[in-house]
Amino acid sequence: MVIDRIHDYLVPGKRAHLVGIGGVSMSPLAEVLKGEGIEVTGSDMKESETVEHLRSLGIRVTIGHFDMTVEGADLVIRTAAVHDENPEIAGAMARGVPVFERAEAWGSIMRRYENAICISGTHGKTTTTSMCTHIAMAASIDPTVMIGGTLPLLGTGHRVGKGDTIIMESCEYCNSFLSFYPTIAVILNIEADHLDFFKDLEDVENSFRRFADLVPTNGAVLANCEDENTMTALQGKENVLTFGVEKGDIHCENLTWDQGMPTFDIVWNDKTAAHITLGVPGLHNVKNAVAAASAALVLGISGEAIARGLGDYRGAGRRFEYKGTVKGAKIYDDYAHHPGELKALLGMASSLGYKRVICAFQPHTYTRTHALFDEFAEVLKGADKVFLAEIFAARETNEVGISSEDLAKVVPGAKAAPSLEVLTDWIYDLASPGDLILTVGAGVLYQVAEELVRRGEANS
Repeated sequence: MVIDRIHDYLVPGKRAHLVGIGGVSMSPLAEVLKGEGIEVTGSDMKESETVEHLRSLGIRVTIGHFDMTVEGADLVIRTAAVHDENPEIAGAMARGVPVFERAEAWGSIMRRYENAICISGTHGKTTTTSMCTHIAMAASIDPTVMIGGTLPLLGTGHRVGKGDTIIMESCEYCNSFLSFYPTIAVILNIEADHLDFFKDLEDVENSFRRFADLVPTNGAVLANCEDENTMTALQGKENVLTFGVEKGDIHCENLTWDQGMPTFDIVWNDKTAAHITLGVPGLHNVKNAVAAASAALVLGISGEAIARGLGDYRGAGRRFEYKGTVKGAKIYDDYAHHPGELKALLGMASSLGYKRVICAFQPHTYTRTHALFDEFAEVLKGADKVFLAEIFAARETNEVGISSEDLAKVVPGAKAAPSLEVLTDWIYDLASPGDLILTVGAGVLYQVAEELVRRGEANS
């Protein structure tokens, strides 16, 4: 299917049917399309607050997937998780109704905005997109936003604005971001990941290079010059603006720390553009903040708004998110599921002055765990005590014959739990005042953090 064809369908008066309309990126898509005069219908597997909200906007939502729901639709939009065997997709194909991917629809919408800021990278995307959102809101530019997590400022992971700027978390998986039309493309870092889709690191780098090539000549590619793979991917490319902590066209100076919290200046063209005090800890957040500030500076946002927006940022959902306490230990939850993310998280946690860092980690997908096994094993040694939940399968079956028990055998003192209940008991028994407990992973391990908090409240 030719991507440009979708532009002919996303016009006022047409009817778009969204399969999985209650999803985190599908529901804002529905709102944006409706706001542009397109008739929107959709389906989802269950009732939810999101579904009720969409209905309140006049969008008809069917619970369940049925062939007849696509009758009369001009196009159908789906996520990559919805396969051809889905009754609605099969029904659309049988009727000759064109079926497009969600990323194609967002790409088409992006063309309508004067400024399209697309935040990409193997890790740090959600945080950086959230920081950009805080800056844009501080600057009162009324942005449209799509984040892969919940941002407390918005109360959700998206925002439908009326300004001329869209801020979009942009994922490389399945080359989704190649459907976008960025005017500002930010590349935070590139590592070997999603190896169930990409062949190897070079294949990943090629995808990011193609993403950067989507930016028009009057736009900007912002690249982390301190990340070797990013610079390899962009080798020979002209008009790249670099950023970094210690070097880059836009970089930090006068970086100081106060109880794990950083303060620094953003410098561009040898001038201080903004003075930043962050409310989130860790060097990785300094890197994310420099990236967000770089995009804002290119957009012409003032240093005052950048400083205020970044200063007000307190984290996104599941990004070192404080959950509560148990037996005097503090509990934080984090989405880290790649060795690079886990290394940054544990490095930051170890700098905060806690007696012990207790890390409960749930690997995400068999292919990632298998391909990056040695890296995970090495990084996990950065915690004082490690508990492992069984691998979260997500979209996969275990064709490589790997388990969390394999990781536990090579991480000193680590234990693999047969269930989340057992893992919760282990952490509860071990916890004591002065400990930092981390529940980490992209699966369902956050449930352990929530149960520990409940036990702490019940016994306080």
